[in-house]
Amino acid sequence: MTPGSVGPVKKETTSTFQVKSENKKTIWNTEEVPEGSEFDDTWDPREKPEYEISFKQHVGTEDVFFGMTGKDPSTACCEDIVIKIKLPETKYSDITLDIQDKVLDLRTPKKKLLLHLPYPVNSKEGRARFLSEEEILEVTLRVSRKFDLINFSDG
Repeated sequence: MTPGSVGPVKKETTSTFQVKSENKKTIWNTEEVPEGSEFDDTWDPREKPEYEISFKQHVGTEDVFFGMTGKDPSTACCEDIVIKIKLPETKYSDITLDIQDKVLDLRTPKKKLLLHLPYPVNSKEGRARFLSEEEILEVTLRVSRKFDLINFSDG
């Protein structure tokens, strides 16, 4: 007799687990996998290229001289993220670039970069250009923040 045996006898409850997946062969639901983890490959021997992240604002004379829109030089008021990636000895045709809301994935035969972005971006709206003389890939992404319409409205 133990303290746990005092009182009415507890019934064992059995529950059934239902898989709500379209494909019965999948192990994980898409909600269970963190964004960007599908690109994580620690066994890849390719080296990480040098890169530089900078932020860009769209300012006019009302911002520079009068300060009418309330923008300041902080990254919280920047509209774009500009990422410059050095890719020596790389051709434009060898570059594979995949952009998601919080992750930039760049792959070439010699280099690999998985970059978690400092702010969520609009993955559908962005630009990339390869400067072949300098061997630099310049990626410009539009920052997607909540309340941007309130903070950066023109009115």
